[in-house]
Amino acid sequence: MSLTRFLPLMGLLVAATLPVRAADPPASRRDADLLKKKIALIAEHGSAGPSDRRLQTTMTEQEVNSYLAYEGQDYLPGGVVSPGITILGPGRVSGRAIVDLDQIREDHKPTSLFDPMRFLRGRLPITATGGLATSNGVATFQFESAEISGLPIPKLLLQQIVAYYSRSPERPSGFSLDDPVALPARIREIQLQRGQAIVIQ
Repeated sequence: MSLTRFLPLMGLLVAATLPVRAADPPASRRDADLLKKKIALIAEHGSAGPSDRRLQTTMTEQEVNSYLAYEGQDYLPGGVVSPGITILGPGRVSGRAIVDLDQIREDHKPTSLFDPMRFLRGRLPITATGGLATSNGVATFQFESAEISGLPIPKLLLQQIVAYYSRSPERPSGFSLDDPVALPARIREIQLQRGQAIVIQ
């Protein structure tokens, strides 16, 4: 998986949505371009072959959100817009996006009167919060909570949304929230601190 596709995918796995809060700083082209250069350096280091030199690259929350705003739609599936993340502190992150649930309804027919998809329609904001653990080149997500339009939803429903929008020819069933994800570009781990992530190769 390419590094440029990895960021949007993690945003999707870590959750999807709510429009960016009014308190959030606006996305900037400068920050997006800065992260683009960092991604290029990470990719170059990752393709250079085995090395004893350890590379650490710091990405700020603002840079990631600006990159998603300006570049994300090239890599996100149709039906997912306004993605963003909040790095809450060590090992914890929240993701947000606006997701078209009608697309999922066309593919997933509600199975009972109690199936939440029976009542969810249109483009709605989704948020998800959880733990992100990385080591030895692998990332795992630990689900904590998720909401659609401010209403709590179970992990099972978030899983349906993530699976639908992460489908690919290689993964026709999409990703599971419980699946480990191999980090690209020989990234060994990602250390989360409030408002920033440190990528270690």
